[in-house]
This record gives sequence, C-alpha cells and structure tokens, in this order.
Amino acid sequence: MRLSLTRNRLLTAMAATLVFAAQGALAEDHETQEAWRIFVADHTQPVVRAIDFSDGTELGRYDLKGYAALTASVSGQTVFATQSDHDVVHVIKSGIEFSDHGEHRDLGVSDVALLPVTFEGKRPVHVVPHDDHAILFYDRDGKADIVDEEALLEGKAEVRTVDATKPHHGVAVTSGRYVLVSVPDTEIETKPDELPLPRVGLRVVDEKGQQIGDMAKCTDLHGEATSARLVAFGCKEGVLVARPGGIDGPKLEMLPYPADFPKAYTGTLLGGKAMQFFLGNYGEDKIVLIDPDNAQPFRLIELPTRRVDFLLDPATPRNAYILTEDGDLHVLDVVEGELVRRGKVTEPYSKDGHWRDPRPRLAVADGQIAITDPRHSLVRVVDAETLKETRTIAVEGQPFSIVAVGGSGASH
Repeated sequence: MRLSLTRNRLLTAMAATLVFAAQGALAEDHETQEAWRIFVADHTQPVVRAIDFSDGTELGRYDLKGYAALTASVSGQTVFATQSDHDVVHVIKSGIEFSDHGEHRDLGVSDVALLPVTFEGKRPVHVVPHDDHAILFYDRDGKADIVDEEALLEGKAEVRTVDATKPHHGVAVTSGRYVLVSVPDTEIETKPDELPLPRVGLRVVDEKGQQIGDMAKCTDLHGEATSARLVAFGCKEGVLVARPGGIDGPKLEMLPYPADFPKAYTGTLLGGKAMQFFLGNYGEDKIVLIDPDNAQPFRLIELPTRRVDFLLDPATPRNAYILTEDGDLHVLDVVEGELVRRGKVTEPYSKDGHWRDPRPRLAVADGQIAITDPRHSLVRVVDAETLKETRTIAVEGQPFSIVAVGGSGASH
C-alpha cells in the first residue's frame, strides 16, 4: 500500500493554516514572530510546568491534585491536565493564539495561566480534542462532557453531556452534529469496586442523545483518531472507520485486518492532519499504516524492538517518529511505508514492568523533537533531520507527559 498522493496533496494545501505547521503568507509590512512552548507533567509529583522551548525558561508551574496526562486542544490555546486517579481535569491557557486573516495569520503571545474552570467526574481518562471543543470521558460515570474552548478561555464552563449508558473505559468523538460513543457490554454485572465493563461496539447519537441506526461491532474498542473528516477506532476485528453521511449521520465501516497478518490488534491511533491516513500500533513491536480509501488499506511495519512512544510530525506530514525501548528514534516515511533512518536518543527503557513506569514521551516543536527522559530529569532536544541531540532542558523531578504548542505568524 502506498498513500494516495493526489488526494493528500489537496489536503496538504487545505491544511496550510494548521496551528503547528503553517507558514502563512505575509504582507510586506508584517513582521514574523515565532513562539513555542512545551508543557511537561511530572511522573510522580502533581505538577505541570510550562517552559519556553527556545531557551528552557520556566514560564509557569502549576500544582495539581495528582499525576496528569496532558492533551493540547486543536487550536493549541488550551492544555488539558487529566488526573484520572483524582477524578479531575484542570485546564491551562497556553498563551499561544493564532488568528487567520486569509493571506496571512497573526500570532498572539500572552502569559500562561491555570484557568479557573475544572471538570470533575469519576475517573476521567480519554480527552479528545476536536475543532473548537474537547470531549472528556469519565470511565466510572458512564458519561462524556463536550467542552467549548472559547468559553473556557473566558473562565466559564459550557458543557454538553452525553450519556454513555454505563461505566466503562470508553471514548466519545463528535462528527458534525452527531457523537460517536463507545458501547459497553451491559449483559455483564460488575460491582462498584471492579473494573468498568468491556467495550463491544460503537453507536451514533444525535443532538438529543437518540441513537441513530444500529451499533457497529468493535470488540475491546480502544484508540481513536481523526484524519480529514474520517474518525477511526481500534478493534479486535480491525479498524472501524466513521465517514460523514450527511443528514443520515455518520456511516460506520469495519476494515478487517488482513488474514496474513500476525495475531494482534490496534489499540492506539494517530490521524494525519495534512494527509488522510492513520497510524496505529499493532501489538507492541509493529505499527500499521491505514489508508481507508485504498483497496488494501493496511501496511504493516515491523520494529526492531518494542515501541515506547510514537507521533506524527504536523509540519513535515510524511514523517512519523517512533521511539523503541532500545533508545533508538526511528523516522517512518508514511508515504512509502518504510523506516528511513534512526538514531540513538536515550538509554534503553524496557517495556517490561508496570505500564505506568516512567518512560520517555515525544513532542514535535519547531522542526525538533522534544523527548522527556525521566531517569535523568531532562527534556532532550533532537534535530528532526539528523536525529542528533542539539541541547537539553533540565526539568526537576521525573518529566514524563509532554505536549508542544506554537508556530509562527505575523505581528503588528
């Protein structure tokens, strides 16, 4: 399988104003400025730090209730700090704001701040950024909150709640005026102190919360991503894809894994922003490229050792980066479906042990890759082309979860 380049070139052109990648066309009287910030959560301490990526200066330190997983919004204006063990989500204003003016875009830079709005519910886990909002799913409440970002930045909570029937480790994603919601196995009885129900499928609900059509089977649904207008979900049987269906609601299509694939499945997915494709894990030592419009949608790529983390480069859309447990960073050409180069960036971090043990995480900022190294209290900065370390940023404690926000724009 090779990605469909005609469609993807069109999508690339359409995506020229994306927050993390675009270089807007500037009128001669506009000066260009650039700003990048990284947000780093500690592995054990309840703290998130905002750091100026250009010089490593700490811009803010925010004490939370517990360990936080970080998720940046689509616009990059907010960062969600999800503390599953403490039933709360805090939101940080990044201080980075872009406004589109057609022939160029403006960049506004302000102070970072912990916003006064918090969201509480039983075990929030998955936070899905989408357009101008984010969807927070509470595993032990069996509900999802759709949160408006503009209201957040004004210090208000504007929330639409979606019923997910019963508690389960689930997810919800908006698709136009519809919501795609995971479905638990309601025939299984669980006690309050037991793990939530397993997932068996996906359903579509309208603005009134009414289900549209039948549930689509998706055993152990886990992992979701959006690319162009498609949404994909990882399942035991394959990858379930939701396509826009107009007034009739999204159409759900299962892409079964090829019969000659080894036994495994996808549980984490990333979605291309400037090209329509998905990248997912396939077990621990393989990844899979998915082009839903291709007659053979799957392409399997074997890794030399198990994967620790992986992400897509929004500014260089044919690049994906995969960190393996031997400390090597691999560059995947998503168009050719091949690993094209690699470099040593950390010491080995084994995947054996607890799934939450401190291991490196990746972010992309300004043509560079930021890699947390919790063992050495560092964020390592690696050139995306050479895969050589260019500098380090000292971060107290065990830096773990990381997101990057920024780009360039005009200043007036």
